[in-house]
Amino acid sequence: MAPPQDFMASQKEELISTMTDLIATPSEPRYPVTKAKKGRHSPSNDRGQQATEVALRTGLDHENWRSRSLHRLFSVGHLEYEERLEEDVRSHIVRNSIHVLRMNDRGGYTVPAEGLYPFQWNWDSAIVSAGWAVFDEERSWEELETLFSDQWADGMVASINFHKFSETYFPGPEIWGTPEKPSKTSGISQPPVAAMAARFLYEHAEMQDLAKEKIEVLFPKMLAWHRWWYKARDPENRGVVAILHPWESGMDNSPAWDEPMKFRIDIDLPPYVRRDLTHVDASMRPTKDTYDHYLTLLYRFKKTHFYDPDQLYWISPFHVTDLCVNSILFRANRDLRWIALQLGKQEEAMEIERWLDDGFKGFNMLWDDQTGVYKCQDHITGKLANAATSAAFLPLFAGVASKEQAAKLVANLERWLSKVKYGVPSLDPEDPRFDQLRYWRGPVWLIINWMISNGLRHYGYEELANRIKQDSIDLTSKAGLREYFDPMTGDGCGGKQFSWTAAMCLAWLDRPAAIAIGHKLSGPKKHLD
Repeated sequence: MAPPQDFMASQKEELISTMTDLIATPSEPRYPVTKAKKGRHSPSNDRGQQATEVALRTGLDHENWRSRSLHRLFSVGHLEYEERLEEDVRSHIVRNSIHVLRMNDRGGYTVPAEGLYPFQWNWDSAIVSAGWAVFDEERSWEELETLFSDQWADGMVASINFHKFSETYFPGPEIWGTPEKPSKTSGISQPPVAAMAARFLYEHAEMQDLAKEKIEVLFPKMLAWHRWWYKARDPENRGVVAILHPWESGMDNSPAWDEPMKFRIDIDLPPYVRRDLTHVDASMRPTKDTYDHYLTLLYRFKKTHFYDPDQLYWISPFHVTDLCVNSILFRANRDLRWIALQLGKQEEAMEIERWLDDGFKGFNMLWDDQTGVYKCQDHITGKLANAATSAAFLPLFAGVASKEQAAKLVANLERWLSKVKYGVPSLDPEDPRFDQLRYWRGPVWLIINWMISNGLRHYGYEELANRIKQDSIDLTSKAGLREYFDPMTGDGCGGKQFSWTAAMCLAWLDRPAAIAIGHKLSGPKKHLD
């Protein structure tokens, strides 16, 4: 039964007393009022606890929040109070998202998280640029410009740009040993999100002259990078590209790599000290054996004429057709073609169109009709992976699935969601390897949720897309701007004050135009639906 709109004096007195106690002792927040009607996919009704946690976590004025909360309690009815309190929680998240991007800004580029990831990561930066665009268009373009400032001569954009020295991350530039371009980089790439981000910035720019100037400079660089993917990672013209290292996928610790990673670890592997475990609990990170395999690949690549792609493709013992990279590359090709047409570059648009045609055919190799999902493929053995990961749904984001395939994917996704409290887990929850806390082996990632939600809308599954978006809102309301989230409890995992999670809150989940904060906050912006 829904609570009455007007509280009796005794009810109001009891609630005020409890709220005062809640706010005075935030270590054990409570919200003891009759619960409003709640559907399976609606936001949590435990708003008092969420608001208290958010106020403390974001460092905002807790006493001010307490005063506003009590004032609202007197002035509105119970249900309206709960709705406004939810808005207050989201307001805190939006404000903190802007704060996190500014806090992690290193002058032209944004680090994913202080300490844990102290450099510029490729696909992180592209996603983050969309967050900057909500309140600082010039800074959003600068993010992409800095990313491409270290582009290799062959067109590759590395997974990491080591702009400034830091001792808090391993392996750093001294281990990779690549030449400076002008700063040192890693020797492999990452999912090519940049063209998607550039289209978003350009299509929704308020500073149109600036956007035209920036996109004209970036376009040939993005085109060169996409050409690199096909030359360096698909010399056999299969239509889908390979990754040669798990780090190249972005989904570093995916169970899809368990079989392809069974190659022999080099016995002369130099000793090393992991720095990630000083920032995050070991239960949330890859194992030592996994890291030994990562570094075996790195040192072998380093010995191969400094990461010569013409040789790496043929000598790497890890050689996988990855769904994440290929889905993003396909979607990015669509966006790059759109940009080419806007700039009147017909010849380049036709080249990209050929990539799209070949890609449609290539994705057919990755469909497993028996299980009704897409899977990564071990190119060495020709076998599909024995794991269904969240990447299985990214072909919806790419737009390559048929209606029949989409229906089967949705059936699988609904089964997954019935097993967890928050979607989308990074591995089938019924897989015995499912680990709700460990990096890419169970937790929820907001960037993947956005891509899957976007793909579902494209295929007409609005309700399911809304469920995933609402789950994402609930996760950030409950746990803040964490790197990833426990799908069973909603607890935050991995890095804290994470940049691309903040960017997703700004560009996808919230309405930042309603928050007048910062001298460069510039009003209504488009969203990333």
